[in-house]
Amino acid sequence: MLSLFMMLSTLYKLSHTILMIKQLVEFFPILLFFIAFKLYDIYVATAVVIVATILQVAYAWFKFRKVETMQWITLALVVIMGGLTLILHDEQFVKWKLSIIEWLFGGAFLGSQFIGRAPFIERMMSSQLTLPAVIWKRLNLCWAGFFIGVGCLNVYVMFNYNTNDWVTFKTFIVPGMMAVFIVVQMIFLYKHLPDSEV
Repeated sequence: MLSLFMMLSTLYKLSHTILMIKQLVEFFPILLFFIAFKLYDIYVATAVVIVATILQVAYAWFKFRKVETMQWITLALVVIMGGLTLILHDEQFVKWKLSIIEWLFGGAFLGSQFIGRAPFIERMMSSQLTLPAVIWKRLNLCWAGFFIGVGCLNVYVMFNYNTNDWVTFKTFIVPGMMAVFIVVQMIFLYKHLPDSEV
């Protein structure tokens, strides 16, 4: 029972670190995007998400005097892709943003396998968890693969389903996939925890 608690605690810290970066960057604007889409349409929702993202970054700057790199990248993508959606009246641009963000996360995790002193996951979690180097690399590759896979799946949904289905996918299916993925990581971590931590 103690080992299960330790594993859950470790996984919480792992997922919290990654998701805090990702979800805090996106959740508030996504929620407003979904509400605006249901009340109006994709174009009003796009305008809302642009304003919400700008306000979110401004809030982070004034409260913490710091904005994460991914927040700046997300803001740039929202303004550019959302702006093109509104100017050209083409919803495909805003739909591409999800894939680009996921691929950037995936690329960052993948690149850390070869650049720097350790993979991203190890850099974030090594102070709380001891794993062999090969396991850190496998875990890091799993996260990279997940983000890249979600980006590819988004492209499939974009071109094979209607906008209402895509908004549902973005708002509910992607977070659900993340939850399932985290459960899989729990199993993976439990199998590889050293005896001293189990």
